[in-house]
Amino acid sequence: MPRLIKKRSQKAGLPPGTPVHIGEQRSETTRITLFKYNEHQVEEKESTQAKECTIFEDQSSVTWINVTGLHQVEVLEELNGCFGLHPLVLEDILNTDQRPKMEDYGDYLYIVLKTLFMNGDQRDEVESEQVSLILGSNFVLSFLEKEGPLFGPIRERLRNGKGRIRKMGPDYLVHAILDAIVDHYFIVLEKLGEKIEFLEEEVVTQPLPTTLQVIHRLKREMIYLRKAVWPLREVIGGLERGESSLIKEPTVVYLRDIYDHTIQVIDNIETFRDMLSGMMDIYLSSISNRMNEVMKVLTIIATLFIPLTFIVGLYGMNFKYMPELDWPWGYPSILALMLAVTVFMLIYFKRKRWI
Repeated sequence: MPRLIKKRSQKAGLPPGTPVHIGEQRSETTRITLFKYNEHQVEEKESTQAKECTIFEDQSSVTWINVTGLHQVEVLEELNGCFGLHPLVLEDILNTDQRPKMEDYGDYLYIVLKTLFMNGDQRDEVESEQVSLILGSNFVLSFLEKEGPLFGPIRERLRNGKGRIRKMGPDYLVHAILDAIVDHYFIVLEKLGEKIEFLEEEVVTQPLPTTLQVIHRLKREMIYLRKAVWPLREVIGGLERGESSLIKEPTVVYLRDIYDHTIQVIDNIETFRDMLSGMMDIYLSSISNRMNEVMKVLTIIATLFIPLTFIVGLYGMNFKYMPELDWPWGYPSILALMLAVTVFMLIYFKRKRWI
């Protein structure tokens, strides 16, 4: 599956709101994790049946339903029927190539963003997964492509009652999810930063033919990161402005902190892009300088042999009457002359700082 653009051919021609999964199947079955909590208690349950979400409907508690695996469309349609979501929301959830955005449907907010991670293979490239969030008056729905450790700390805080997460409403839970995703961006950027620093030293000291390939790959990674992170600034900014009644005033302060982190991530990405562009220029300059050094050495060698070739060619002529041919010291004298010419030229080049 391409990383930048995913195939939409199966969606072409269908009416808006048609639920069709676009993307890679990342899990075997769709799993549903249900949390219902308040300040004093928490309940947790796992299921594969979306109809069980109705047992968690309680206005005095916050309900968090996490769905892992988007390829089983019928399960999501059943869950959609429980909460009465707009068909376009379900369509966007199933389309895993969405641009990060936020949409206000009055009774609930729909938020979509990307989570980033290193795939861990030999090339260790950046991969992304789409995370969809729906914030209601007393519930939060989250949709993931596959199970991962990202939400583990949030679940532990709910189970142990640490922090203020169980004392706050569903808007604070959405904040906790957004904060976990944005914090994970820094982990990815740290790993990429280490690669770029190592590459920068290699470009300056000893650039190799494979160095250019690494630079191109990292520049592609920066484009991929920018596409995933840049629109998130608008999303967090919209939530922070408190335009929806679902976002309470105590949560706005924490959203402002996420906004600052998002700006920092974007600044780091832009910095890395500039560094990689500079590395490309340094690489080309290094290769050009190396070629110039090689040509300089070859030119000096060729220049040294020009007068020597002239002398050898002069005495290689087949004339019968050449004075030096019968001279006993002719051969060593010519060798001495050639040596003297070579030394003189080397001294001259040295004084001119050509070598």
